[in-house]
Amino acid sequence: MTGAGMMDCKKALEEAGGDFDKAVEVLRKQGQKLSLKRADREAKEGAVIAMTSHNRNNGVLVRLSCETDFVAKNEDFVNFAKSITELALKHLPADTEALLALPYEGTLTIGEKITEQVGVIGEKVEVSHYSKLETAAGQGQVLPYIHMGNRAGVIVALNLEGPEYMDAGKNVAMQIAAMRPVALDKDGVSADLIEKEIEIGKEQARQEGKPEAMLEKIAIGKLNKFYQESTLLNQSYVKDGKFTVAQYLESLHKDLTVTAFKHVELG
Repeated sequence: MTGAGMMDCKKALEEAGGDFDKAVEVLRKQGQKLSLKRADREAKEGAVIAMTSHNRNNGVLVRLSCETDFVAKNEDFVNFAKSITELALKHLPADTEALLALPYEGTLTIGEKITEQVGVIGEKVEVSHYSKLETAAGQGQVLPYIHMGNRAGVIVALNLEGPEYMDAGKNVAMQIAAMRPVALDKDGVSADLIEKEIEIGKEQARQEGKPEAMLEKIAIGKLNKFYQESTLLNQSYVKDGKFTVAQYLESLHKDLTVTAFKHVELG
């Protein structure tokens, strides 16, 4: 029932004087100790799960992390990640903390179940990413994409509803997974990142021997190239390079566009 090793279960039952419920609590406490003991370990492996509701008005993205590829590929671990994601989709909690507080089974919360699994698996396990996208009925749809056997996931929101745009949503989600845009368009790029790119552009021009008075202008030109390469709607569409992503969507419907996206990957 607990998934713990036979000897661990035996010792827990002995410690609990044969009381089954107390023995389960003992195992959970062992997991808590192990969780604290392994808190400084890196959990770079895991499973990324993307799901959307039946009406496609809501989507969630969850990354359940662990330490090794061996655990990440285990069917029970992947199913555990999926069960957490299903609860996230059902309740749409505000943040990771609220997600971990959701009831999982019996009296356990998701967070407590994860702690229990630390004891069972013997590795650090954590929800290292949770995000969601929501659209109002009649105002668009959210579509999911899982890349490379749960190693990356995307949810993308389109402004138009209808099954005729589902392939477009999947194609754009695949673009996001492959090209890793930093924002939807240039308006979504943070001021800090813009400043960083301008400084990089200036230094590159300086290294090329360009006059100091020209550095700002050259850097702005490089920034525009950065927008083309690193913002989703301005990127070259990977399936047909004669279009940008925005132009590809407009070729399907003049008003079709992406309103938001979320992307997470392992590593």
